[in-house]
Amino acid sequence: MTSHFDAFWMPFTANQDFKQAPRLLSRAKDMHYWTPEGREVLDGTSGLWCVNAGHSRPRIAEAIARQAAEMDFAPPFQMGHPLAFELADRLQRLAPEGLNRVFFTNSGSESVDTALKIALAYHRVRGEAQRTRLIGRERGYHGVNFAGTALGGMGPNRKMFGSSLSGVDHLRHTHDLSRNAFTKGQPEHGAELADDLERLVALHDASTIAAVIVEPMAGSTGVLLPPKGYLQRLRALCDKHGILLIFDEVITGFGRLGAPFAAQAYGVTPDMITAAKGITNGAVPMGAVFVKQGIHDAFMAAAPTGIELPHGYTYSGHPLACAAALATLDTYAEEDLLTRGLRMQPTLEAAAHSLKGLPHIVDIRNTGLVAAIEFAPRPGAAPGRRAFEVFLKCFEAGVLLRAAGDNIAIAPPLIVSDAQIHQIVDTLKRVIPTIE
Repeated sequence: MTSHFDAFWMPFTANQDFKQAPRLLSRAKDMHYWTPEGREVLDGTSGLWCVNAGHSRPRIAEAIARQAAEMDFAPPFQMGHPLAFELADRLQRLAPEGLNRVFFTNSGSESVDTALKIALAYHRVRGEAQRTRLIGRERGYHGVNFAGTALGGMGPNRKMFGSSLSGVDHLRHTHDLSRNAFTKGQPEHGAELADDLERLVALHDASTIAAVIVEPMAGSTGVLLPPKGYLQRLRALCDKHGILLIFDEVITGFGRLGAPFAAQAYGVTPDMITAAKGITNGAVPMGAVFVKQGIHDAFMAAAPTGIELPHGYTYSGHPLACAAALATLDTYAEEDLLTRGLRMQPTLEAAAHSLKGLPHIVDIRNTGLVAAIEFAPRPGAAPGRRAFEVFLKCFEAGVLLRAAGDNIAIAPPLIVSDAQIHQIVDTLKRVIPTIE
């Protein structure tokens, strides 16, 4: 027997389980979703790390509607439209100093592939074409395109697809429960893990390595914060060996850590930043790569009369996405949302850490407007089963959270109130003791 649920092959979803008991959302406004039956659900995960200003904001919706009526599409190859140039200029003013060239994509996955291609091409136009090796990090997530999958460090995302890209290696991850459990903010221990890059340099030779890509804070594997001094050390080692450093800020960009970008929150400037999600508040798919001017200028000097970078997308700088992004930036500015996470951090920190001592919790960690609760794996069960059951029961209780492996991630829209933070944590306090 077929149903109207059959045709849609859902992404990152246990399709067979879901379609036996679908969890549907039909309406959203500010901090809440509603199910088709009218049940209200507090959004504790910003949609999917992307709705930073809350849902269905009028300024953004109106900007999209106006643009759709005025001009729905403009070709981005050998043509342009004013909003794309205006948006790129607005964005570079938010970015760390020097990252003042912006290449538009349609997603975080595309931003990652774009940044990695720029890194390879940059070394080639400089006469170092032998720099083809790319370095990721264990427990990293860089989207689902071939390069992002290969550079990512999450086993389940990689094993089904084989060796998707050659010339890839990985740094050790920084998560250390034995020394850093229940840390508030950046962990004290682990800066020396950046020195793992020296091991890879010795193994492969620095002259073969094009770039290192890391998330300043790894979100999809459960909010893994960089140890104090780690990113600074990684920056210094990349400089020492002529390796480009790329920060994947698809999750951390646009206010999650209390600054426009994590690079600013942590005081480390990479050579490129990949972004997406919060750039349009999730309203229209869009991504961007922020590039240092010196990298950009190397291409301009190398190919003065032709296409300098043979790369791009039909929907790069799409007019509707640009309109949504400009309205999103206006909303962020008017409500001071890009720094609000820093002001709200003490509330979320105290609330999240009040869960310590509940059954099966082995760690709680937080920064800005993001926190994670890590559970001990259930013996004999599939990895992440406890966290998934917490996610399900919280949804039934009216709070949407994110299960990431053995972790529950809390990352509400930046407009969240103290009372709503307490609602999220109070729901967890009721649910967690019911989980075996």
